[in-house]
Amino acid sequence: MKLTKTSTLVPATGLGLNRRQFLKNAGVTTGGIAAASMLGTGMIRKAEAATAQVDPNTPTEIKRTICSGCAVGCGLYAEVQNGVWTGQEPAFDHPINRGGHCAKGAGLREHGHSIKRIKYPMKLEGGKWKKLSWDDAINQVGDLMLQIREESGPDSIYFMGSAKFSNEGCYLYRKFAAMWGTNNIDHSARICHSTTVAGVANTWGYGAMTNSMNDMRNAKAMFFIGSNPAEAHPVAMQHVLTAKERGAKMIVIDPRFSRTAAHADHHVGIRPGTDIPFIYGMLNVIFENGWQDQTFIDSRVWGMDDIRQEAAKWPLAEAARVCEVSEEDIYTAAKLMHENRPGTVVWCMGGTQHTVGNANTRAYCLLQLALGNMGVSGGGTNILRGHDNVQGATDLGLLFDTLPGYYGLTTGAWNHWAHVWDLDINWVNSRFDQGEYLGKKPQTTPGMPCSRWYDGVLEDKSNLTQRDNIRMSFFWGQSINTGTRSRDQREALDKMDAIVVVDPYPTIAAVLSHRKDNVFILPACTQFEAEGSLSNTNRSQQWRQQVVQPLFESKNDLEIMYLLAKKLGFAEQLTKRIKVVNNLPVAEDITREINRGMWTIGMTGQSPERLKAHTMNWGKFSNDDLSAIGSEFAGETYGLPWPCWGTPEQKHPGTHILYDTSKHVLNGGGNFRARYGVEHNGENLLAEGTFSKGSELEDGYPEFTADMLKQLGWWDELTADEKASAEGKNWKTDISGGIVRVAMKHGCIPFGNAKARCKVWTFPDPMPVHREPIYTPRRDLIKQYPTYNDMRVHRLPTLYKTLQDKVISDNLDKKYPLAVTSGRLVEYEGGGEESRSNPWLAELQQEMFVEINPADAADRDIRDGDTVWLEGAEGGRIKIKALVTPRVKPGVTWMPFHFAGVMEGVDLVYPESGGISSKPYTVGESCNTALTYGYDPVTQMQETKASLCQIVKA
Repeated sequence: MKLTKTSTLVPATGLGLNRRQFLKNAGVTTGGIAAASMLGTGMIRKAEAATAQVDPNTPTEIKRTICSGCAVGCGLYAEVQNGVWTGQEPAFDHPINRGGHCAKGAGLREHGHSIKRIKYPMKLEGGKWKKLSWDDAINQVGDLMLQIREESGPDSIYFMGSAKFSNEGCYLYRKFAAMWGTNNIDHSARICHSTTVAGVANTWGYGAMTNSMNDMRNAKAMFFIGSNPAEAHPVAMQHVLTAKERGAKMIVIDPRFSRTAAHADHHVGIRPGTDIPFIYGMLNVIFENGWQDQTFIDSRVWGMDDIRQEAAKWPLAEAARVCEVSEEDIYTAAKLMHENRPGTVVWCMGGTQHTVGNANTRAYCLLQLALGNMGVSGGGTNILRGHDNVQGATDLGLLFDTLPGYYGLTTGAWNHWAHVWDLDINWVNSRFDQGEYLGKKPQTTPGMPCSRWYDGVLEDKSNLTQRDNIRMSFFWGQSINTGTRSRDQREALDKMDAIVVVDPYPTIAAVLSHRKDNVFILPACTQFEAEGSLSNTNRSQQWRQQVVQPLFESKNDLEIMYLLAKKLGFAEQLTKRIKVVNNLPVAEDITREINRGMWTIGMTGQSPERLKAHTMNWGKFSNDDLSAIGSEFAGETYGLPWPCWGTPEQKHPGTHILYDTSKHVLNGGGNFRARYGVEHNGENLLAEGTFSKGSELEDGYPEFTADMLKQLGWWDELTADEKASAEGKNWKTDISGGIVRVAMKHGCIPFGNAKARCKVWTFPDPMPVHREPIYTPRRDLIKQYPTYNDMRVHRLPTLYKTLQDKVISDNLDKKYPLAVTSGRLVEYEGGGEESRSNPWLAELQQEMFVEINPADAADRDIRDGDTVWLEGAEGGRIKIKALVTPRVKPGVTWMPFHFAGVMEGVDLVYPESGGISSKPYTVGESCNTALTYGYDPVTQMQETKASLCQIVKA
């Protein structure tokens, strides 16, 4: 069935509207919205099933693009006439969504055309918003940056990035920060899946989803913990429900009875923050009954005996007591996973956003290792990501603690990327502060995480591992209402020298502060007005075609970065290997530079030509397993998911299922990665008697190096040029790809063949340990399961015990007796600025609310629909509606995190642009105003899933 076309840009008598007329009517050339009836009331009238009258003589151009609503990666056909996006259809031949769309996808066109967008550069000056030219905006922002650099050093600028960038945008932004001379750069993965990346990568090698949504169709059991795909990833549910129709058992572990839980064979409502006790309780049942896959463990897993001893500390009675569930609940979950193999484990932010987030994700991995569910179709850990390109942004190093490809920040990592960039390493090094702070050089020290950028502003600079505080910040495609401690964020915004928001919408960063000056808004176009690649949640890369030219006076992210680099004096270095046309770096050239350097994860074989070919041939790939159905793509997996080894010319098919020993490495096979050495404390870390199909090394082996090729007698299989490049290098730093090519020729995976490890000796807790949330409602458990001691994490002091002690000393668990957690709605995404500026979506969910159990509501004389004050344990207060429902258990409350625009009961003021207010159609309090301090010690992930609150009737 064809989607109804909305007619908000189309007169009833026919299309008759070209791009120039659209821009004129939108007020760009007239200074105001002249045609409010066209763009205003047409967009907010009641939706009705009417098809726009389109002039049949106007040619329609079809563009293929990817939905930005989440990371599922749904394909969409955009219909363009005279340069205007006039209609859309879900792609029925797309291998992932097969015509499926959620509410956000169905309303996608309005994101591009929304009258709420910022239409030209703006600056807050004397309390009033002033229109700027692009030249003035770039010059003023650049002058402030250079002044701050001179006075305080490059680390005093913070670069908040975006999972909304294309892969090319992510890469160029990280490169930009490196050439500015700072590691103070990050993006939203810090506050969604950084604990996944750390926990999973340190278990078996890579911190990504191991299988795919499509492969879930082959599961016999699906174990969801802290994941609600029915609302967060709706189109992924088609694969979940297909598996269920085929007989798979569905287990959902969630404090809330979600829409996903409604489909479950077994739902368990654990107390927030008790994932580890629940998993250990299951593991204890598995070990006691001999249900583990001992053969798999003996050959492919290191340290499981210690896990078995740890699990023994969690008999059913103790696990049930701490989790506040029945013993039968835990036993049934374990039995279902045992009896229905292969099974997959799925998690999202419900599992990651905890002070023990990295330990949670490792615990989920341990369950799969014990059951032998790894490296097989229907198994694995299917870790569903949120933003459309959060996987790509993470892969490409848009992080405070690594360069692209997870190379880290070591001297060797910087040497590698300087080589990729064709730059003198001495010039790159000279861009950074040269001093040492607390004995560490800024260049090789992780910067500030975006979860705590405001602490970089507010903390006494004597406590920081850098020269001075953060004085200026870019908020590029990231809405800060998704971060906790909103009152501290506001104070930091007030204190900085300047704020720069780069986004199609103003976002909350532009309007939250009390300041009167030096807030800049630079209008970036949407990704539908640009082209480039992005990586969905299962590592498949897709190329977005440009649907229309940038609307209003907005510019492509890549062009804005280039203009700033020109102003700052390093544009030549930034684009040395990248062609620039009319100030716009060519996306395909950036993709090729990515291919040149990303050997660690095998993001090297996906040339722009290969990616575009997949995009233009959606229908030739299977919806069941993403494989090509015959054709010229035979053997390839859709989107060439990494690792796609070697150069594009080698035509590696991509890797659908990580660590799958049943396939040859040339066909997407592999094994666990040897990234931790060959032994630890005298114990062997390499695989024993297991290897990927066709490997000439029929046992475990370490990572490939030039010396290893020589020892194996394979060195002379390199060409002369490859030898010159590979000498003294390893598979990660040989940019010729010669080492990788020869290893694969012999059936070996370049990263070695090791065991997965159950203990991470470099982490605060080598094995997952239950620690009560800082703000716990169970003071009786603090002594037995205390939080961490206070510690320094990278550049910042981080509190744990100090705050948990305060819970008892100040009776905070008595003053704030309700557990509070948060999550996602189907209608909105992320910080919600773009989706709440969409009239069709705003109509579906108009108010911010808290779910509260009927018993708790009755105790407070609260009825459904009442306005209430919710106060968090650190005093942040929000005024919202009460939704009284048994979906949450007594003592537990739940809020969505997409709202902003109101702060502690007071509406915020948004700028006008083109004569129209940029205030979203729907505003509300941010739940994070009430949420509290708490950070994972490995990643600085924020704690949003287990805190305390009190609710009273307003």
